[in-house]
Amino acid sequence: MGRLLQAGVLLASTVVLAGGVLYVRRHFGSSVDYRTFAGEPANLRSISGLFRLLRAGDPAAVIQLGAILLIATPVARVVFAVVGFALERDRFYVAVSLIVLAVLAASLFFSS
Repeated sequence: MGRLLQAGVLLASTVVLAGGVLYVRRHFGSSVDYRTFAGEPANLRSISGLFRLLRAGDPAAVIQLGAILLIATPVARVVFAVVGFALERDRFYVAVSLIVLAVLAASLFFSS
């Protein structure tokens, strides 16, 4: 389980670093206006828009993918815990892990 977390964080960090390098390369020398706030484009807030931007090679989409991978790492760990406890036939820890998974899913899908 620890290796899963290490691999997930390493993969997410690598993807974010690659996206950051691409972002700096694309926007090198451009000036930034710090007086106005510009949020993320709507395409980066949906899965379909993210994949469309990834296919186009948008560096911000690569960084966003790295952030999603970082969020998915502990969720994958809980899923593997459910499977592991189910294989061991430990019903109590399967139930506890499913509750944790439900809380994680609720926080991801119902947050504002």
